[in-house]
Amino acid sequence: MEYFRLFSDLKGKSAFEQDSIPLGEGIVLYNCSFLSANASILPGESFYECPLDGFISTNEQDFRNPLAVSDHLLDIHDSQVKENKQFRYHILARTTDRPITRFVLMFHGFNEKTWDKYLPWAMKIVEGTGKAVVLFPFAFHMNRAPLEWSDSRKMQKISEERRRTFPHLVSSTFSNVAISSRIHIQPQRFFWSGLQSYYDVIQLLDQIKSGNHALIIPDAEFDLFTYSIGGLLAQILMMTNHKDYFSSSKLCLFCGGAVFNRLSPVSRFILDSEANVALYSYIIEHLESHLKNDVRLRHYLAGVHPEGITFFSMLNYNLMRKERETILQKISHQVLAIPLEQDTVVPSYEVINTLQGSRRQIPIPVEVLDFPYPYHHENPFPADRRIAGEVTAAFNMVFERVSRFLG
Repeated sequence: MEYFRLFSDLKGKSAFEQDSIPLGEGIVLYNCSFLSANASILPGESFYECPLDGFISTNEQDFRNPLAVSDHLLDIHDSQVKENKQFRYHILARTTDRPITRFVLMFHGFNEKTWDKYLPWAMKIVEGTGKAVVLFPFAFHMNRAPLEWSDSRKMQKISEERRRTFPHLVSSTFSNVAISSRIHIQPQRFFWSGLQSYYDVIQLLDQIKSGNHALIIPDAEFDLFTYSIGGLLAQILMMTNHKDYFSSSKLCLFCGGAVFNRLSPVSRFILDSEANVALYSYIIEHLESHLKNDVRLRHYLAGVHPEGITFFSMLNYNLMRKERETILQKISHQVLAIPLEQDTVVPSYEVINTLQGSRRQIPIPVEVLDFPYPYHHENPFPADRRIAGEVTAAFNMVFERVSRFLG
Protein backbone atom coordinates (compact mmCIF):
# COMPACT_ATOMS: atom_id res chain seq x y z
CA MET A 1 0.00 0.00 0.00
CA GLU A 2 1.14 3.55 -0.72
CA TYR A 3 2.67 5.11 2.40
CA PHE A 4 0.56 8.27 2.15
CA ARG A 5 -2.65 6.26 2.17
CA LEU A 6 -1.44 3.98 4.96
CA PHE A 7 -0.46 6.93 7.14
CA SER A 8 -3.79 8.68 6.51
CA ASP A 9 -5.81 5.55 7.25
CA LEU A 10 -4.02 4.93 10.56
CA LYS A 11 -3.63 8.50 11.80
CA GLY A 12 -5.21 8.99 15.22
CA LYS A 13 -6.12 5.34 15.73
CA SER A 14 -3.95 4.91 18.83
CA ALA A 15 -5.85 7.73 20.59
CA PHE A 16 -9.07 5.73 20.70
CA GLU A 17 -10.23 4.33 24.02
CA GLN A 18 -11.55 0.95 22.85
CA ASP A 19 -9.83 -2.18 24.11
CA SER A 20 -9.21 -3.25 20.52
CA ILE A 21 -9.39 -1.54 17.11
CA PRO A 22 -9.32 -3.32 13.73
CA LEU A 23 -6.67 -1.71 11.52
CA GLY A 24 -7.27 -3.70 8.35
CA GLU A 25 -5.18 -6.37 6.64
CA GLY A 26 -6.18 -8.76 9.44
CA ILE A 27 -4.32 -6.69 12.05
CA VAL A 28 -5.83 -5.38 15.28
CA LEU A 29 -4.56 -2.78 17.76
CA TYR A 30 -4.99 -3.64 21.43
CA ASN A 31 -4.90 -0.88 24.06
CA CYS A 32 -3.34 -1.97 27.34
CA SER A 33 -3.11 -0.16 30.68
CA PHE A 34 0.15 0.08 32.60
CA LEU A 35 0.59 1.09 36.24
CA SER A 36 4.21 2.04 36.80
CA ALA A 37 5.82 0.86 40.00
CA ASN A 38 8.78 3.16 39.32
CA ALA A 39 7.44 6.73 39.21
CA SER A 40 8.65 7.38 42.74
CA ILE A 41 12.22 7.59 41.40
CA LEU A 42 11.31 10.84 39.65
CA PRO A 43 12.06 14.30 41.08
CA GLY A 44 9.49 15.64 43.50
CA GLU A 45 9.46 13.14 46.35
CA SER A 46 10.54 14.16 49.84
CA PHE A 47 11.92 10.71 50.60
CA TYR A 48 13.66 8.13 48.42
CA GLU A 49 14.55 4.51 49.11
CA CYS A 50 16.34 2.32 46.60
CA PRO A 51 14.55 -1.04 46.26
CA LEU A 52 17.83 -2.78 45.42
CA ASP A 53 19.83 -2.04 48.55
CA GLY A 54 17.71 0.19 50.76
CA PHE A 55 19.76 3.30 50.04
CA ILE A 56 17.89 6.31 51.45
CA SER A 57 18.09 9.93 50.33
CA THR A 58 16.08 12.99 51.23
CA ASN A 59 18.15 15.82 49.73
CA GLU A 60 16.03 16.43 46.64
CA GLN A 61 16.91 19.74 45.05
CA ASP A 62 14.29 22.35 44.26
CA PHE A 63 13.67 22.54 40.52
CA ARG A 64 11.88 25.89 40.25
CA ASN A 65 13.58 28.62 38.25
CA PRO A 66 11.37 31.55 37.22
CA LEU A 67 13.88 32.70 34.61
CA ALA A 68 13.27 29.54 32.63
CA VAL A 69 9.48 29.29 32.94
CA SER A 70 6.91 30.99 35.10
CA ASP A 71 3.77 29.24 33.94
CA HIS A 72 2.10 27.04 36.55
CA LEU A 73 1.21 24.47 33.90
CA LEU A 74 4.84 23.37 33.73
CA ASP A 75 5.76 24.03 37.35
CA ILE A 76 4.95 20.54 38.57
CA HIS A 77 7.02 17.79 40.14
CA ASP A 78 7.63 14.83 37.83
CA SER A 79 6.58 12.28 40.44
CA GLN A 80 3.22 14.06 40.70
CA VAL A 81 2.43 13.87 36.98
CA LYS A 82 -0.30 11.24 36.88
CA GLU A 83 0.64 10.23 33.34
CA ASN A 84 4.04 9.13 34.63
CA LYS A 85 2.26 6.71 36.96
CA GLN A 86 -0.44 5.28 34.73
CA PHE A 87 -0.57 5.25 30.95
CA ARG A 88 -1.45 3.14 27.94
CA TYR A 89 0.63 1.15 25.55
CA HIS A 90 -0.46 -0.57 22.36
CA ILE A 91 -0.02 -3.97 20.74
CA LEU A 92 -0.44 -4.60 17.01
CA ALA A 93 -1.02 -8.24 16.13
CA ARG A 94 -2.74 -10.39 13.58
CA THR A 95 -6.23 -11.40 14.66
CA THR A 96 -5.09 -15.02 14.69
CA ASP A 97 -2.14 -14.32 16.99
CA ARG A 98 -3.68 -14.93 20.40
CA PRO A 99 -1.85 -15.79 22.48
CA ILE A 100 1.16 -13.87 21.18
CA THR A 101 4.30 -16.01 21.02
CA ARG A 102 6.65 -13.56 19.27
CA PHE A 103 6.77 -9.79 19.39
CA VAL A 104 8.88 -6.73 18.64
CA LEU A 105 9.20 -4.06 21.32
CA MET A 106 9.17 -0.58 19.72
CA PHE A 107 10.47 2.64 21.33
CA HIS A 108 9.79 6.14 19.97
CA GLY A 109 11.84 9.33 19.73
CA PHE A 110 12.29 12.30 22.07
CA ASN A 111 9.34 14.62 22.71
CA GLU A 112 6.80 12.62 20.74
CA LYS A 113 3.13 13.22 21.46
CA THR A 114 1.33 10.61 19.37
CA TRP A 115 2.02 7.25 17.76
CA ASP A 116 0.74 8.51 14.38
CA LYS A 117 3.97 8.18 12.43
CA TYR A 118 4.82 4.85 14.07
CA LEU A 119 1.61 2.93 13.30
CA PRO A 120 2.55 2.44 9.62
CA TRP A 121 6.02 1.31 10.73
CA ALA A 122 4.51 -1.19 13.15
CA MET A 123 2.06 -2.44 10.53
CA LYS A 124 4.94 -3.04 8.12
CA ILE A 125 6.88 -4.99 10.77
CA VAL A 126 3.86 -7.16 11.59
CA GLU A 127 3.36 -7.90 7.90
CA GLY A 128 7.07 -8.45 7.22
CA THR A 129 7.98 -10.59 10.23
CA GLY A 130 4.73 -12.18 11.33
CA LYS A 131 5.45 -10.89 14.83
CA ALA A 132 3.29 -8.66 16.98
CA VAL A 133 4.59 -5.18 17.80
CA VAL A 134 4.38 -3.66 21.28
CA LEU A 135 4.41 0.15 21.15
CA PHE A 136 5.70 1.11 24.59
CA PRO A 137 6.02 4.79 25.60
CA PHE A 138 8.91 5.94 27.71
CA ALA A 139 9.01 8.96 29.95
CA PHE A 140 9.59 11.75 27.45
CA HIS A 141 5.99 12.57 26.47
CA MET A 142 3.95 10.06 24.39
CA ASN A 143 1.07 9.63 26.83
CA ARG A 144 3.49 10.39 29.68
CA ALA A 145 2.62 14.10 30.03
CA PRO A 146 -0.49 16.15 30.87
CA LEU A 147 -2.72 16.89 27.89
CA GLU A 148 -2.34 20.62 28.56
CA TRP A 149 1.32 20.35 27.61
CA SER A 150 0.12 19.57 24.08
CA ASP A 151 -2.27 22.54 23.93
CA SER A 152 -0.73 24.57 21.09
CA ARG A 153 -2.30 27.87 22.15
CA LYS A 154 -1.15 27.64 25.77
CA MET A 155 2.28 26.36 24.84
CA GLN A 156 2.75 29.08 22.21
CA LYS A 157 2.33 31.74 24.91
CA ILE A 158 5.00 30.07 27.04
CA SER A 159 7.29 29.82 24.01
CA GLU A 160 6.87 33.54 23.42
CA GLU A 161 7.78 34.18 27.05
CA ARG A 162 10.94 32.09 26.68
CA ARG A 163 11.93 34.04 23.57
CA ARG A 164 11.49 37.31 25.43
CA THR A 165 13.54 36.02 28.36
CA PHE A 166 16.28 34.58 26.14
CA PRO A 167 16.66 36.89 23.09
CA HIS A 168 19.09 34.56 21.35
CA LEU A 169 16.93 31.50 21.79
CA VAL A 170 16.80 29.19 18.76
CA SER A 171 14.11 26.68 17.79
CA SER A 172 11.59 27.39 20.54
CA THR A 173 8.08 26.32 19.49
CA PHE A 174 4.79 25.33 21.06
CA SER A 175 5.78 21.74 20.26
CA ASN A 176 8.96 21.65 22.33
CA VAL A 177 8.51 24.39 24.93
CA ALA A 178 7.14 22.12 27.67
CA ILE A 179 9.99 19.64 27.60
CA SER A 180 12.58 22.35 26.86
CA SER A 181 11.53 24.44 29.83
CA ARG A 182 11.56 21.49 32.20
CA ILE A 183 14.90 20.14 30.97
CA HIS A 184 16.34 23.66 31.17
CA ILE A 185 15.19 24.02 34.78
CA GLN A 186 16.44 20.60 35.88
CA PRO A 187 18.65 18.75 33.38
CA GLN A 188 18.89 15.69 35.65
CA ARG A 189 15.30 14.96 34.63
CA PHE A 190 16.93 13.28 31.64
CA PHE A 191 18.49 10.68 33.94
CA TRP A 192 15.49 10.06 36.16
CA SER A 193 13.06 9.80 33.26
CA GLY A 194 15.47 7.46 31.49
CA LEU A 195 15.84 5.26 34.55
CA GLN A 196 12.10 5.13 35.12
CA SER A 197 11.67 4.12 31.48
CA TYR A 198 14.27 1.38 31.91
CA TYR A 199 12.52 0.03 35.00
CA ASP A 200 9.10 0.25 33.34
CA VAL A 201 10.30 -1.92 30.46
CA ILE A 202 11.72 -4.45 32.93
CA GLN A 203 8.41 -4.36 34.81
CA LEU A 204 6.53 -5.14 31.59
CA LEU A 205 8.89 -8.03 30.81
CA ASP A 206 8.57 -9.32 34.39
CA GLN A 207 4.80 -9.27 33.97
CA ILE A 208 5.05 -11.26 30.75
CA LYS A 209 7.61 -13.75 32.12
CA SER A 210 5.48 -14.40 35.20
CA GLY A 211 2.45 -15.32 33.09
CA ASN A 212 0.42 -12.27 34.08
CA HIS A 213 -0.05 -10.71 30.66
CA ALA A 214 -3.46 -11.19 29.05
CA LEU A 215 -2.14 -11.38 25.47
CA ILE A 216 1.49 -12.58 25.56
CA ILE A 217 2.72 -16.00 26.71
CA PRO A 218 5.48 -16.18 29.39
CA ASP A 219 8.17 -17.63 27.11
CA ALA A 220 7.44 -15.39 24.14
CA GLU A 221 10.46 -14.48 22.03
CA PHE A 222 11.00 -10.78 21.49
CA ASP A 223 13.21 -8.34 19.61
CA LEU A 224 13.50 -4.55 19.61
CA PHE A 225 12.98 -1.87 16.98
CA THR A 226 13.80 1.69 18.00
CA TYR A 227 13.88 5.16 16.57
CA SER A 228 16.10 8.09 17.55
CA ILE A 229 16.62 8.45 21.34
CA GLY A 230 14.61 5.27 21.83
CA GLY A 231 17.76 3.52 20.65
CA LEU A 232 19.63 4.80 23.70
CA LEU A 233 17.11 3.15 26.02
CA ALA A 234 17.29 -0.08 24.02
CA GLN A 235 21.09 -0.09 24.03
CA ILE A 236 21.13 0.27 27.81
CA LEU A 237 18.64 -2.59 28.13
CA MET A 238 20.60 -4.84 25.76
CA MET A 239 23.99 -4.00 27.26
CA THR A 240 22.82 -4.51 30.85
CA ASN A 241 20.82 -7.65 29.97
CA HIS A 242 18.82 -7.80 33.21
CA LYS A 243 18.01 -11.42 34.16
CA ASP A 244 19.35 -12.45 30.74
CA TYR A 245 16.08 -11.23 29.22
CA PHE A 246 17.86 -9.89 26.13
CA SER A 247 20.34 -12.69 25.47
CA SER A 248 18.46 -13.89 22.37
CA SER A 249 16.94 -10.58 21.28
CA LYS A 250 17.86 -8.63 18.19
CA LEU A 251 17.99 -4.84 18.16
CA CYS A 252 17.33 -2.74 15.06
CA LEU A 253 18.26 0.93 15.46
CA PHE A 254 16.64 3.33 13.01
CA CYS A 255 18.07 6.88 13.07
CA GLY A 256 19.76 6.13 16.38
CA GLY A 257 22.69 4.43 18.03
CA ALA A 258 25.16 7.22 18.83
CA VAL A 259 26.23 8.14 22.36
CA PHE A 260 24.50 11.16 23.84
CA ASN A 261 27.21 13.79 23.34
CA ARG A 262 27.36 13.03 19.61
CA LEU A 263 23.71 13.98 19.08
CA SER A 264 22.48 17.41 17.92
CA PRO A 265 18.93 17.68 19.30
CA VAL A 266 18.25 21.41 18.75
CA SER A 267 15.09 21.29 16.71
CA ARG A 268 11.64 22.83 16.55
CA PHE A 269 10.32 19.38 17.43
CA ILE A 270 12.85 18.24 20.05
CA LEU A 271 14.66 20.83 22.23
CA ASP A 272 15.32 24.54 21.98
CA SER A 273 18.87 25.89 22.17
CA GLU A 274 18.82 26.96 25.85
CA ALA A 275 17.57 23.55 26.99
CA ASN A 276 20.21 21.84 24.89
CA VAL A 277 23.00 23.99 26.34
CA ALA A 278 21.80 23.29 29.88
CA LEU A 279 21.53 19.56 29.26
CA TYR A 280 24.89 19.31 27.51
CA SER A 281 26.59 21.39 30.20
CA TYR A 282 25.14 19.24 32.96
CA ILE A 283 25.86 15.87 31.35
CA ILE A 284 29.11 16.46 29.51
CA GLU A 285 30.93 19.41 31.05
CA HIS A 286 30.05 19.22 34.74
CA LEU A 287 28.58 15.77 35.48
CA GLU A 288 31.44 14.66 37.72
CA SER A 289 30.93 17.76 39.88
CA HIS A 290 27.20 17.18 40.00
CA LEU A 291 27.73 13.57 41.04
CA LYS A 292 29.82 14.73 43.98
CA ASN A 293 26.98 16.92 45.22
CA ASP A 294 23.99 14.77 44.31
CA VAL A 295 24.28 11.59 46.37
CA ARG A 296 21.20 9.94 44.90
CA LEU A 297 22.30 10.47 41.32
CA ARG A 298 25.78 9.23 42.22
CA HIS A 299 24.25 6.12 43.79
CA TYR A 300 22.47 5.20 40.54
CA LEU A 301 25.02 6.26 37.92
CA ALA A 302 28.27 5.44 39.70
CA GLY A 303 27.24 2.96 42.38
CA VAL A 304 25.77 -0.54 42.50
CA HIS A 305 23.28 -0.26 39.64
CA PRO A 306 24.49 -1.90 36.40
CA GLU A 307 21.82 -0.06 34.40
CA GLY A 308 23.05 3.28 35.78
CA ILE A 309 26.67 2.49 35.00
CA THR A 310 25.69 1.46 31.46
CA PHE A 311 23.65 4.65 31.13
CA PHE A 312 26.74 6.61 32.21
CA SER A 313 28.86 4.84 29.58
CA MET A 314 26.46 5.95 26.83
CA LEU A 315 26.66 9.65 27.64
CA ASN A 316 30.14 10.69 26.56
CA TYR A 317 32.11 9.11 23.74
CA ASN A 318 35.41 9.56 25.54
CA LEU A 319 34.33 8.19 28.94
CA MET A 320 34.24 4.44 29.62
CA ARG A 321 34.93 3.87 25.92
CA LYS A 322 36.79 0.61 26.48
CA GLU A 323 34.05 -0.79 28.73
CA ARG A 324 31.31 0.30 26.31
CA GLU A 325 33.03 -1.12 23.26
CA THR A 326 33.74 -4.41 25.03
CA ILE A 327 30.02 -4.92 25.64
CA LEU A 328 29.07 -3.78 22.13
CA GLN A 329 31.55 -6.34 20.78
CA LYS A 330 29.77 -9.10 22.73
CA ILE A 331 26.32 -8.21 21.40
CA SER A 332 27.45 -7.21 17.90
CA HIS A 333 25.71 -10.21 16.29
CA GLN A 334 22.40 -9.00 17.73
CA VAL A 335 22.44 -5.42 16.39
CA LEU A 336 21.69 -3.68 13.10
CA ALA A 337 21.72 0.12 12.63
CA ILE A 338 20.04 2.01 9.81
CA PRO A 339 20.99 5.72 9.96
CA LEU A 340 20.16 8.25 7.25
CA GLU A 341 22.74 10.21 5.28
CA GLN A 342 21.06 13.60 5.71
CA ASP A 343 20.14 13.17 9.37
CA THR A 344 21.67 16.05 11.33
CA VAL A 345 20.21 15.11 14.74
CA VAL A 346 21.78 11.64 14.84
CA PRO A 347 24.51 11.84 12.18
CA SER A 348 25.30 8.57 10.44
CA TYR A 349 29.06 8.91 11.02
CA GLU A 350 28.46 9.24 14.78
CA VAL A 351 26.39 6.06 14.74
CA ILE A 352 29.35 4.34 13.07
CA ASN A 353 31.80 5.85 15.57
CA THR A 354 29.77 4.53 18.50
CA LEU A 355 28.70 1.12 17.25
CA GLN A 356 31.79 0.07 15.32
CA GLY A 357 34.23 1.56 17.82
CA SER A 358 37.16 3.92 17.60
CA ARG A 359 39.19 1.36 15.65
CA ARG A 360 36.23 0.01 13.64
CA GLN A 361 36.83 -3.40 15.20
CA ILE A 362 33.20 -4.04 16.25
CA PRO A 363 31.32 -5.93 13.48
CA ILE A 364 27.93 -4.25 13.99
CA PRO A 365 26.45 -3.65 10.53
CA VAL A 366 25.57 -0.01 9.90
CA GLU A 367 23.62 0.46 6.66
CA VAL A 368 23.55 4.17 5.79
CA LEU A 369 20.59 4.99 3.53
CA ASP A 370 19.56 8.12 1.68
CA PHE A 371 16.33 9.17 0.00
CA PRO A 372 15.80 11.17 -3.21
CA TYR A 373 13.50 13.74 -1.58
CA PRO A 374 13.83 16.36 1.19
CA TYR A 375 13.56 14.75 4.62
CA HIS A 376 14.82 15.31 8.13
CA HIS A 377 15.36 13.26 11.25
CA GLU A 378 11.97 13.98 12.77
CA ASN A 379 10.08 13.02 9.61
CA PRO A 380 11.93 10.59 7.35
CA PHE A 381 8.72 9.67 5.51
CA PRO A 382 6.71 12.85 4.76
CA ALA A 383 3.01 12.21 4.10
CA ASP A 384 3.13 14.41 1.00
CA ARG A 385 1.12 13.49 -2.09
CA ARG A 386 3.60 15.29 -4.36
CA ILE A 387 6.34 12.78 -3.54
CA ALA A 388 4.13 9.85 -2.56
CA GLY A 389 5.83 7.36 -4.87
CA GLU A 390 9.35 8.21 -3.73
CA VAL A 391 8.37 8.09 -0.06
CA THR A 392 6.66 4.73 -0.49
CA ALA A 393 9.78 3.32 -2.15
CA ALA A 394 11.99 4.63 0.68
CA PHE A 395 9.59 3.33 3.33
CA ASN A 396 9.56 -0.12 1.76
CA MET A 397 13.36 -0.10 1.39
CA VAL A 398 13.86 0.58 5.10
CA PHE A 399 11.31 -1.86 6.43
CA GLU A 400 12.26 -4.66 4.09
CA ARG A 401 15.69 -4.47 5.74
CA VAL A 402 14.13 -4.24 9.20
CA SER A 403 11.88 -7.24 8.55
CA ARG A 404 14.71 -9.38 7.17
CA PHE A 405 16.78 -8.69 10.28
CA LEU A 406 13.99 -9.19 12.80
CA GLY A 407 12.14 -11.94 10.94
